[in-house]
Amino acid sequence: MSEQVLDEWQIVFAQKKVELEKCQAEHQLKSCMTCEKLLDCEVRDAYIKAVYDSMSKGAGGGFEF
Repeated sequence: MSEQVLDEWQIVFAQKKVELEKCQAEHQLKSCMTCEKLLDCEVRDAYIKAVYDSMSKGAGGGFEF
């Protein structure tokens, strides 16, 4: 079994994911969607930014939906 080497973007993403899951556990939520702070949450915003950065490797630009 080979070990995967994480780049800096994946490391930050993993850290933000842990922080988000911790917040959800503290508030006894399974999803941010039911949280009253959904649209004004620094933890969730940081997680979303980390997701985009890990996908684009920090190259910037937006994602077209």
